[in-house]
Amino acid sequence: MDRDQNELQFLGFLGVYRETSKIILKWRKIFAQITLALILPLCVTFLAHSLVAQLLSYKILDHEITRNDVWVDDPMYRNLSRKLKKEWVAFWLVRLGYFIFIFIFSLLSTSAVVSTVACVYAAKQVTFKKIMSVVPRVWKRLMVTFFWSFGIFFMYNVVAVGLLIAWLLIVRQYSVGPALGIAVAVILFILYVIGFVYITMIWQLASVISVLEDAYGRKAMVKSKRLIKGKMGLSIWCFLGVLVCAMLVQALFECFVVLDFVPIGIKIGVGLICLLLLLMVVLFDLVVQTVIYFVCKSYHRENIDNSSLPDHLEVNLGDCPTEGQKPVQLEQLHA
Repeated sequence: MDRDQNELQFLGFLGVYRETSKIILKWRKIFAQITLALILPLCVTFLAHSLVAQLLSYKILDHEITRNDVWVDDPMYRNLSRKLKKEWVAFWLVRLGYFIFIFIFSLLSTSAVVSTVACVYAAKQVTFKKIMSVVPRVWKRLMVTFFWSFGIFFMYNVVAVGLLIAWLLIVRQYSVGPALGIAVAVILFILYVIGFVYITMIWQLASVISVLEDAYGRKAMVKSKRLIKGKMGLSIWCFLGVLVCAMLVQALFECFVVLDFVPIGIKIGVGLICLLLLLMVVLFDLVVQTVIYFVCKSYHRENIDNSSLPDHLEVNLGDCPTEGQKPVQLEQLHA
């Protein structure tokens, strides 16, 4: 594929997806290795948590209902209370372990995929071993960016909840009509979703910046906000496309694996299919995020040269550009 760097800025929704597919297919061996090493544990944990959490929730709910029908001084009530306490402890331990595991492997997967795509665009041969040598250094920078994003999301949600509570108090205090109350609540919700998606887009691009450039944390968020200008619509559409696919896989898993009335053979088969589909969706999403980064750089006419890559990438990836070489031209990816 011979594509001039400046042409990347004209890629649309389908163009980004087509570019992503070509990269994955051409470099399928190393992406398959990354998928098996990092993305597979991530997806298995996600689906397993969905199943285990659902089973624990059903069990807790059943015991709660049974306990409500028993007298307080009945020995069965105390027995159910002890069981519920253990089940709630197990539930929150599962949740905690899930979030820790997902957090770690999400950072590792992002670091590996973004580094690989960067070297693909540099038209340099890269091995799985070299990529894995980069990950331990890069993921720490990515973690700082994540915590900054988490803090922004937290403050955003606090403000959103505060506004909602304030509106509910106004409705109650001044006897606002139900039609107006619901209309304003819907408007607030729409504005909340728009803001949430906007922050998500900035965070995703900031994650790529944290891997490929010297900026991370707050600096990466600020640079991401500047870089994504003019391509926010493209980023949102690409994000929504992947999100819809992920939701469909999740719905399929919930309907055929989590529910009890489905035969065990079908559960196993559908579970494996969902795992395979989720692996593809996660890998595709990570590559899309990196392609969008290069599209944004092209849109703002910023060359990707050796100074754009952090020192740890240059040191560990011997096949990537070194000092004195010409800038990385995005058209060097050949079909």
